[in-house]
Amino acid sequence: MFCMEDAGSLDTLTRMTIDSSRTIRFFRRGQTTTLCNVPPTRTLLEVLREDLGCTGTKEGCGEGDCGACTVVLAEPAGPNGQHLHWRAVNSCIRLAHSVDGLALWTVEDLAQGMNQDGSPGALHPVQEALVQAHATQCGFCTPGFVMSMFAMYQRHVLAGQPITRELAQRELSGNLCRCTGYRPILEAAQRMAELPQVRVDQAAVLAGLARIQSESPAPQGAYLQPTNIDTLLRLRAAHPQAQLVAGCTDVGLWVNKLHKNFAQVLDLSRVSELRRIKPLGRVLRIGAAATLEDAFAALVQGRPELAVFAARFAGLPVRNSGTLGGNVANGSPIGDSMPLLIALRARLVLASVRGEREMAVEDFYTGYRQNKLASDEVLAFIDVPQAPPQTAAGHWLRVYKISKRYDDDISAVCLAIELRLHGGKVAQVSIGCGGVAATPVRARQTEPALLGQPWTPATVALGAAALKQEFEPISDMRASAAYRVHVLGQLLQRLWLQTQGASDINLESLGELA
Repeated sequence: MFCMEDAGSLDTLTRMTIDSSRTIRFFRRGQTTTLCNVPPTRTLLEVLREDLGCTGTKEGCGEGDCGACTVVLAEPAGPNGQHLHWRAVNSCIRLAHSVDGLALWTVEDLAQGMNQDGSPGALHPVQEALVQAHATQCGFCTPGFVMSMFAMYQRHVLAGQPITRELAQRELSGNLCRCTGYRPILEAAQRMAELPQVRVDQAAVLAGLARIQSESPAPQGAYLQPTNIDTLLRLRAAHPQAQLVAGCTDVGLWVNKLHKNFAQVLDLSRVSELRRIKPLGRVLRIGAAATLEDAFAALVQGRPELAVFAARFAGLPVRNSGTLGGNVANGSPIGDSMPLLIALRARLVLASVRGEREMAVEDFYTGYRQNKLASDEVLAFIDVPQAPPQTAAGHWLRVYKISKRYDDDISAVCLAIELRLHGGKVAQVSIGCGGVAATPVRARQTEPALLGQPWTPATVALGAAALKQEFEPISDMRASAAYRVHVLGQLLQRLWLQTQGASDINLESLGELA
């Protein structure tokens, strides 16, 4: 299924026999690794373990939930692509073709060289810190922790930024440990900066990626990966049956758990226009292929009150792969970005070769995981109104995520509220809800019940009653219908308390949790 050699050494016969699904080339261990005839829905984890024999990367949940399969990707970044951008991602739900043209590190790649007897050389500071802190026991989760810490090392330690306990806890939130406990692991993350530094030869990596890029063919075959929006729209019109993917954090589950197999995949993740985030008049335009991590960072910059919610949205490896557009287009009723976007009155831009059209987020959905996208359309942009000045009095924005685990978990209920008070009355209110209906929804009946009313306990009680009556959620493994209805009303009460100055009413107010 694969051929592993430097791309420059591929002979003519090898090139002629490559399957139409397109060859995958990525940079690893100082050379280009080439994979041939890889089916479009084969995951990166399958390729690593079964084709390349890299069994250090473990398969745990197969859902992007435990982090045992974490690997690190790097790609050129900056105005001229002069440095590398590092990301820890889950390989179990990442399609193998998506790493074409990127640099890849697995846990086998960190030891420095080889000893004469063939054993690995000196440990990388990440690995040495874990040893010194006695931060491993059964070892099954350890490769994932190593790789998440390696990404932290590249992004923070080598940039001279200290690894605080808070930073380590936030960036390791996508890795679960079943036996050791998190204290020694967090200590290891802080300790790795104290060891002699080891640097990747970024110039060599960038040169290798440039060689791969120069040989990349035009999008064709079973896995289509365009790099500009015009090509994307032409391919979408020509292949309406192709499965759209971006970060694949949802489609990866369909492949692993539902055993779905797609004859053709259209990958949006490299479309340059769709990866951009930029101000556009009175809105912040977020490309649909912008990662969740980048999209939330841009939103938090203008609305710092969203920082906690952004960190809790999912573990960092999921946020590094998943895209805002993918979360919206997938339309899960428990997708956390949609309640926020509804509360912010965001609008979606749908694009095709026929042109563009816009609509509000809440108007996009027609039923459970169903939407108004035509067969030749893609979700291109999310336009979010610019944040008001942080000095604006009487403005409140809160997103409440209720889940069984604090970190790396799916919501039972998500409630987002943007509220503006003027003269003691509700001058503006918008409410987005998740987990209470077949689609993400706007609280269209509750908003009028609050609008224009004095912001008092009586008004809050009236709004809470309206909110509880507006939806009829289901009972499932995450929560009962009665619990969800009760929580909706209590969350509005929580907002009232916060507007009155209460602070110690959220779990995050307790600070470090480990």
